[in-house]
Amino acid sequence: VQLVESGGGSVQAEGSLRLSCTASGYTYDSNCMGWFRQAPGKEREEVGTTYTDGGFTNYADSVKGRFTISKDSAKKALYLQMNNLNPDDTAMYYCATDEGKWYGASWYGRSWFLPRLYDYWGQGTQVTVS
Repeated sequence: VQLVESGGGSVQAEGSLRLSCTASGYTYDSNCMGWFRQAPGKEREEVGTTYTDGGFTNYADSVKGRFTISKDSAKKALYLQMNNLNPDDTAMYYCATDEGKWYGASWYGRSWFLPRLYDYWGQGTQVTVS
């Protein structure tokens, strides 16, 4: 399993960035997949996750209305469109997947934000907002 993020960079407040995550080495369909972030000195936190087949997407309250997750099954890709960025969004952003382990679980909607549910992680892409 390999996840490769790209698209990070430096941007001014109120600007936008689009992150990409390309997956390989496993079956992309029927997975729980999402974005997390970690700022220096802080714990890794959820941004948002989705079912790769659709039917579920959720976001952290801190990014609702500003960030949007989208998918491209043909490219085995996951995207994060980030608008109206602010300095609190500065962090390393990671793509993650559970490789389908929890897909469809009745409790997933209550626990999607837990990093420990996701076995595979990308190397991260840095986002800096000034």
